[in-house]
Amino acid sequence: MAARASRKLLRDFLFRRACTTPIASARHCSSAAETAPKIPHFSKKGRLLTGTFLGLVIGGGAYVSTVDEATFCGWLFSATKLVNPFFALLDPEVAHRLGVSAAARGWVPREKRPDPSNLGLEVWGRKFSNPVGLAAGFDKNAEAVDGLLGLGFGFVEIGSVTPVPQEGNPKPRIFRLREEGAIINRCGFNSEGIVAVAKRLGAQHGKRKLDETTSTSSSSGEEVKPGGKAGPGILGVNLGKNKTSEDASSDYVQGVHTLSQYADYLVINVSSPNTPGLRMLQGRKQLKDLVKRVQAARDEMQWGEEGPPPLLVKIAPDLSKEDLEDIAAVALALRLDGLVISNTTVSRPDPVRTNPVASEAGGLSGKPLFNTSTSLLKDMYILTRVRCPFVTHVTCYSRYLHWGRLHSTCLYNMTLLFYVLLLKFLKMHEYAGLLCHSIVVLTHHPIVAYVQEKLDY
Repeated sequence: MAARASRKLLRDFLFRRACTTPIASARHCSSAAETAPKIPHFSKKGRLLTGTFLGLVIGGGAYVSTVDEATFCGWLFSATKLVNPFFALLDPEVAHRLGVSAAARGWVPREKRPDPSNLGLEVWGRKFSNPVGLAAGFDKNAEAVDGLLGLGFGFVEIGSVTPVPQEGNPKPRIFRLREEGAIINRCGFNSEGIVAVAKRLGAQHGKRKLDETTSTSSSSGEEVKPGGKAGPGILGVNLGKNKTSEDASSDYVQGVHTLSQYADYLVINVSSPNTPGLRMLQGRKQLKDLVKRVQAARDEMQWGEEGPPPLLVKIAPDLSKEDLEDIAAVALALRLDGLVISNTTVSRPDPVRTNPVASEAGGLSGKPLFNTSTSLLKDMYILTRVRCPFVTHVTCYSRYLHWGRLHSTCLYNMTLLFYVLLLKFLKMHEYAGLLCHSIVVLTHHPIVAYVQEKLDY
């Protein structure tokens, strides 16, 4: 009896468990389903926008891939205008440093459109693809030669380079005058020195030689292309002296011995207002002795068929008539290869004089220098009897650009005095890029000679 009751109780327990377990499981699954995160679903509108965006990207990429290099290059140069306001917000020297670094790393557009043949010229036996170049002061240490030539310049001038590295004057040393379109700088030949620059130029020179050898083997090589030791463009080297040096001539001779092998032309800078005593070297006796010694140092070196690099002197705009006559006499007597006109000015012409920044020490460059430098160019043209090629700053050259039917638009937005230069030569060619205040033009071009005649030079 007890056994029968026990079996009945066990059977009832098992029956109740069998009935309740599925229900509990179902409840457990239900609660788990309630707590599990829901997977978000995109709306129809969101999916449509995403698809449209991807379609535009793919379609745009496909279109760009079919565009020729010249058109694409023009787009890139136009796009650089969007960057200008950003640089204007930065400290001038920081913006300058960023500009050089960008060009050194190839982060600037490259001009793929070839120069028209009538833009080319030959000076000192060197073939220039066009007469527009970048003067010394921007790439002081030869960090970005290839990148800057890639912007479309016919020549790039590095420096000023001093024999021994020096920091230059204390910062801040660069000041914008936005309304006047000018700057004042007192950098004072900040330079990494000739050894560092020589190593950099040597490495660049070796790489270009290797590229030229490779390209020559795959081409006929019948056509002589413009260019020099910097490959497709001409490279100038601007030499300076150290601030504490007691023998200026020795400094320039060191520069010639170390750097002239990489230069298509050399410039003796004796006109910076930011190195004490430097402008004293523009006197007749001092300049004559200096040029003689530098020429002798250059000529004693061994040169190939192209001969030694031509030697130029960069002069100041703050010179008296007697000073100009002395410089012209030395240039003619020693057969100087050319003059660079001009460096910055220590004067403060109107309307700069009323600007609070005008009280800062240093050299002024930009639009206010136009009249002074134009007058200096005219005087030296007459005094040298047209026997010296000149290199002149484009900010002092707008009158010639106008007479020669070249049109330039300068936007004061970047670095020291950065420009986006749109240069149209007889409506046949266009340049645009991130350029600085030291854009220069070779006055040896036939169109410029015609302009000078029209100006009664």
